[in-house]
Amino acid sequence: MELTFDQLIEKCKKCSKCRLRSTATQVVPGDGNPKADIMFIGEGPGKNEDIEGVPFCGAAGKFLDELLASIDVKREDVFITNMVRCRPPGNRDPEDDEIQACREWTNAFIKIITPKVFVLLGRFAMAKFFPKLKISQVHGNAYRKWNRLFVIMYHPAVALYNGSFRDTLTNDMTILREILDGDESRVENLDDEKNEIKDMLEKKREEKKGEKSQLGLNL
Repeated sequence: MELTFDQLIEKCKKCSKCRLRSTATQVVPGDGNPKADIMFIGEGPGKNEDIEGVPFCGAAGKFLDELLASIDVKREDVFITNMVRCRPPGNRDPEDDEIQACREWTNAFIKIITPKVFVLLGRFAMAKFFPKLKISQVHGNAYRKWNRLFVIMYHPAVALYNGSFRDTLTNDMTILREILDGDESRVENLDDEKNEIKDMLEKKREEKKGEKSQLGLNL
């Protein structure tokens, strides 16, 4: 039997699959609308999130709220989660095995919420869907993949350390607004690319069959 959204939240809170749980105050599953069209995925809980049990409730979260307000999106209308749901000690980067251990929850939230648009905040969230890309080169880009839309942005926390990123994130957020308004001129359709490759391979297979038939092999 599949879990309901509330059951998933409660089950996630009891997780102890990786070493992070032993040092974290609590598990921070996610927050927001269980029927959201937009899912924001960040890196992991910070100090405030670890205490409050809510993602993006600290300084970076306040900036994210500003970004959402700038495009007339309410926080309660989206769903926000992270790649790991327990705070890494000292706010260090999450390690690969910790992200892998938490992948079950990431996938479960995606499956039950079924968002139409993903906003990937930072390189760790980006790497789940686009492991070969560099965020410094593709931030602000939007892609269609698996019939879903992905918008890549820097993590809001970078603006806390370097004020110049505030404008960068604000500008990148406008792309999300344009997409929500129906403008997909900035969206690169990777599904089309896959279809083109599939068609090309199928054409080559047909050509090889034709060559073999001409040789009388009939394979």
